[in-house]
Amino acid sequence: MISVLHTESSTGWGGQENRTLKESIGLKKLGARVIILCQPGSMIGKIAAAEGIEVKTCRMRKHYDLPAISFIMRLIAGEQIDVISTHSGRDSFLAGAAGRLSRRLPVIVRTRHIALPITSRFTYSVLPHKVVTTSEYVRRYLVSAGIGPERVIAIHTGIDLSKFDPDNTPATLRQELGLGAGVPVVGTVSILRVKKGHQTLLEAIPMVLEKIPEAVFVFAGDGPQRENISNAIKKSGLSGKVFMLGLRQDIPAILNSIDIFVLPTLQEAHGGVFVEAMAMRKPVIGTDVGGVGEVIKHGVNGYLVGAHNAKALADAMIEMLGNREDMAVMGAEGRKMVEEQFSTEKMCDRMYTLYTSLLNGRGR
Repeated sequence: MISVLHTESSTGWGGQENRTLKESIGLKKLGARVIILCQPGSMIGKIAAAEGIEVKTCRMRKHYDLPAISFIMRLIAGEQIDVISTHSGRDSFLAGAAGRLSRRLPVIVRTRHIALPITSRFTYSVLPHKVVTTSEYVRRYLVSAGIGPERVIAIHTGIDLSKFDPDNTPATLRQELGLGAGVPVVGTVSILRVKKGHQTLLEAIPMVLEKIPEAVFVFAGDGPQRENISNAIKKSGLSGKVFMLGLRQDIPAILNSIDIFVLPTLQEAHGGVFVEAMAMRKPVIGTDVGGVGEVIKHGVNGYLVGAHNAKALADAMIEMLGNREDMAVMGAEGRKMVEEQFSTEKMCDRMYTLYTSLLNGRGR
């Protein structure tokens, strides 16, 4: 049995923390012992403990926090840690340093979850033995930033197919909104942030309604742009056509209720929400930015359009909604792709294989 210590200095909750939790659960199922080290009061600690994952806490006040490094070194020795898997900048420095200083000499792996520029190469090129990225796009960026290509491997974030199961998920949204079965519904799910491209979608909607006046649009999510988006909907006279659903806990049910999924994002490391929609057999439309092209194959499971291009986005929605047979084929292709490449099980198998291969390479 290998012992894996996941470290996370972030106290909030998002895609990064969710992947770490899913990997921890999956590794445990594969027979590994998993511990998550986080800050007191952090969301990942609370949620992981509820899921039956062993949790340790330690204050990580800054990158050069000597008491934290000392605590992690004692944890490595006491729990006989084989692998340290780090996630944010601060814990990557602290746990990486502790691992390098430890007599046990655990394998150190850093995961890069986002596509933003790195601030320090030290926690990528010196401390870890391997760097994992959540998409090929992020891997290429790290290599371009000077990280040796032999040190970096892409392992896509997976989703739980038992949760995103179109055959066993109620499609309740139409009834909630009072929509008939034949009404075309276009949906998007994301945090309401400028970089997600909601403004481009709002510019495209009137063009779609010219051709398909019965169509309606649903926005699920919350965020800093909520008021601006709400005002833009009212100003454009779209209040009866665009429904803002807010933050929802029933995303699989929402995705199962729509006809197509659209997100004209301007920046995306991986595009996990497209994968969720694909798992629900929905054809998807996204922008050809970041790692989106790794999950959307144009003309196969959806369409890719240029960023900031409302006309191209509208044309793609009109074309897709105009051919129900193609929509069904694309939806089926998307589900097949997720099952083959983007499930949580696939992700965990790849991570477990990476950890064991690194350990075997060191005679452990």
